[in-house]
Amino acid sequence: MLFAATKVYALVGRSGTGKSFRAKLIAQNYNIDYIIDDGLLIYKNSIIGGRSAKKEDLYLKAIKTAIFDNPQHRKEIASLIKTRKIKKILLIGTSEKMVNIICQRMKLPAPCKVIHIEEISSQEEIARAIESRTHEGKHVIPVPIIEIKKNYPTIIAESLQLFFKNKVSKKNKGAVIEKSVVRPSFTTQGAVSITEPALAQMIYHCADEFNDKYKIKKLIIKPENGSFQLRIKLMVPATGQIASELHEFQQYIITSIQKYTGIILSKVDLEITELN
Repeated sequence: MLFAATKVYALVGRSGTGKSFRAKLIAQNYNIDYIIDDGLLIYKNSIIGGRSAKKEDLYLKAIKTAIFDNPQHRKEIASLIKTRKIKKILLIGTSEKMVNIICQRMKLPAPCKVIHIEEISSQEEIARAIESRTHEGKHVIPVPIIEIKKNYPTIIAESLQLFFKNKVSKKNKGAVIEKSVVRPSFTTQGAVSITEPALAQMIYHCADEFNDKYKIKKLIIKPENGSFQLRIKLMVPATGQIASELHEFQQYIITSIQKYTGIILSKVDLEITELN
């Protein structure tokens, strides 16, 4: 075993129950400076290596990233564990089986202690976490938002400050911890806030990227139930393929906006007002 001297702790619970939400407090309680969570290696308040499973565009890819399926990913984290001579590390997983897979792949010893989310969170807190995950698509990464923006600028994130009272141990009473709430790329649920001017800017950029001869003459944005409807009046080149090109442009806008922002466009109507 490559890292036999490293003491491994594990925090487990099914997806969406608030593990990452509690991770930093567990780490403080056991004097652990390093956390492995969803493919990332985190040192105190900084992401120092790995790739975020929350950045993947497909759920299956996210799972593979979280369990270090990629050899290069494993090699990167193993190198950091070795060079930093990590003595203690907290692994976060959806089950003991998942944690054991990570240990095997990273050549780490089996966990000396496994903490289940039910031991440190009430049923009401777990239910609220599941509700947030299911209906809003929100996840937590146990680092400040500045780290998310620095390492994964395309992930939509908002800052969350947690004030803990009498959780896990008395020595952490009153602790304030900053974390990032994120909406991963593979999620298609939930509301993401964006101003209409910012969305308009992106639409104009999409038009310029798709065909710099496309000119938006008028753009109407209508918010509706957490998504947006667009009506775009265009000046386009006179070609024999206008219908098919407009269909491609319509799909390009929908795909680009959803991919890079998480915003859902429920309707995109195009109207040609001029030919050039």
